[in-house]
Amino acid sequence: MTQNKTSFLRTVKAVAWSFVGIRQNSEYEQDQGRLNPFHIIAVALVGVALFVGALVLLVNWVVAK
Repeated sequence: MTQNKTSFLRTVKAVAWSFVGIRQNSEYEQDQGRLNPFHIIAVALVGVALFVGALVLLVNWVVAK
């Protein structure tokens, strides 16, 4: 259970840093062997959905004023 939780948190961290575009090459190489590609895709899709949703809410809030 601890391994799955750690792996999930590491996946979220890796995807978040990838969104920002700041990533050390050594961490990238470590993550290539440890992270599950399906988890990366799932976390990335959720992250994109949250980002787009936040943008839509922001635009609606600005237009309403």
